[in-house]
Amino acid sequence: MAKEIRIGDYLIGENHKPFIIAEMSGNHNQSLDKALEIVEEAAQTGADALKIQTYTADTLTLNVKSGDFVINDPKSLWDGESLYDLYSKAYTPWEWHEPIFTRARELGLIPFSTPFDETAVDFLEELDTPFYKIASFENNDIPLIEKVAATGKPMIISTGMATVAELDETVRAARAAGCKDIVLLKCTSTYPATPENTNISTIPHMKELFNCQVGLSDHTMGTGVSVASVALGATVIEKHFVLDRSEGGVDAAFSMEPHEMTALVEETTRAWKAIGSVTYGPTKAEEKSLQFRRSIYAAKDIKKGEKYSPDNIRIVRPGYGLKPKYYKSLLGKESQKDYQVGDRINFL
Repeated sequence: MAKEIRIGDYLIGENHKPFIIAEMSGNHNQSLDKALEIVEEAAQTGADALKIQTYTADTLTLNVKSGDFVINDPKSLWDGESLYDLYSKAYTPWEWHEPIFTRARELGLIPFSTPFDETAVDFLEELDTPFYKIASFENNDIPLIEKVAATGKPMIISTGMATVAELDETVRAARAAGCKDIVLLKCTSTYPATPENTNISTIPHMKELFNCQVGLSDHTMGTGVSVASVALGATVIEKHFVLDRSEGGVDAAFSMEPHEMTALVEETTRAWKAIGSVTYGPTKAEEKSLQFRRSIYAAKDIKKGEKYSPDNIRIVRPGYGLKPKYYKSLLGKESQKDYQVGDRINFL
């Protein structure tokens, strides 16, 4: 069993309900008021943590609006946009971080962020972030991994696109640099992702390979994939969150609205509770239901010495008489006592 991880008042592990992260991303549409409203709505859903992203367009890319720096994919939500313009719209201004963190803490959410370069790590340390997230596109940035790991705080790492060899390199680098608590999130880096392309069977395999907590960064629509992942051992679920998809936002199309996030929290908790342990026989809750099983009863009055027959004994509910497996052996034998219709047939 992988070691449990403590984050604030929460424990992450298979003996605890899934840790649910609401990812704001750029869905604030460059409005601090909307960002704070997202925090407030996330708290109402029952989510455990609120994640933002810490970067600027200049720390992610170059201000070039042609060639390699323009997204050319008709299937992409961002087809035709330059990387610089996209990240300029999506980034969360650094001066917003403190009010967002403060509001989240006031409402019982754990605030944290994904840093995209070393300056972002230094900034987040000033805000006393309790842990860090590494995005799929940065999971091969070993210098960044080492910088975050050196803080000694827990790290959540999305695994999108990474090969097993790359993940091994990432995890080894993080552990060597001082990180003792790692969560790997199975992630498909398409937006939105399809269930067919999500392959959550990888979750228990990752747990075995890397001996750490595992979870899902879920870009599919709905709750089904997340709920299924809990049955496979996911202890952390991350979903993008928006107030209203119809209002738009860089990630709005594949983000959850508040009522959907509430359902996610409820359904993943139900799935976790249902896993239980390997159990046969009646549970404590089922003991009263044993009375409704079948057993052998007198279907007519039977005199002592009279032979049992299909006409005078039957297998019926309730279950207080002899078990049905004795029915055939009783047929043709003499009754050892008088029975009235409705009496339990029992051995003397």
